[in-house]
Amino acid sequence: MSRVAVYDACVLFPATLRDLMLRLAAADLVQPRWSDRILDECFRNILLKRPELSVEALARTRMKMCAAFPDAMVTDDVPVGSVFGLPDPDDVHVVEAAIRADAASIVTFNLRDFPERVLEPFRIGAIHPDDLVLAMLDEAPGRVCSVVEGQALALKKPTTTLTDLVDRIRNQGLPRSAARLTDLFGSSS
Repeated sequence: MSRVAVYDACVLFPATLRDLMLRLAAADLVQPRWSDRILDECFRNILLKRPELSVEALARTRMKMCAAFPDAMVTDDVPVGSVFGLPDPDDVHVVEAAIRADAASIVTFNLRDFPERVLEPFRIGAIHPDDLVLAMLDEAPGRVCSVVEGQALALKKPTTTLTDLVDRIRNQGLPRSAARLTDLFGSSS
């Protein structure tokens, strides 16, 4: 069931979503991959958007991510074929990371930046994180619900209810997954 997926910087940017995606990986529902360039972009943008966060704290978060998932780092030491036709040439490195990782997909909010006609020759698809989590909910609803429950329990400052966490997941761009979680949690009570 576990699929190899490159997490684009935009998916790692929001803290709640990053935590969810890493917890799903820890539950062996997905095998995350990223590159230094992807992490650089993510953490640079977090610092721009949240200047009150310290560089040191973000560096610790990055180190913890890499330590928790030592196989996730994709290096650029393997040459890849040319990638042409992306709307934004700055995204080529993401596709190259997916090729090097032999990933089935790139998880991104920016689906238009990764057109099927460009990715198809490499047997890679772009998938919205909402669609990825929905697929996991279809395949292993109990495991995904356990992950979300664990995430809610782990959030202490401030304490977060399951309902609050599902609302955050919805607000971070996963409305259909949040609706499914609401249904699943509602039917289990």
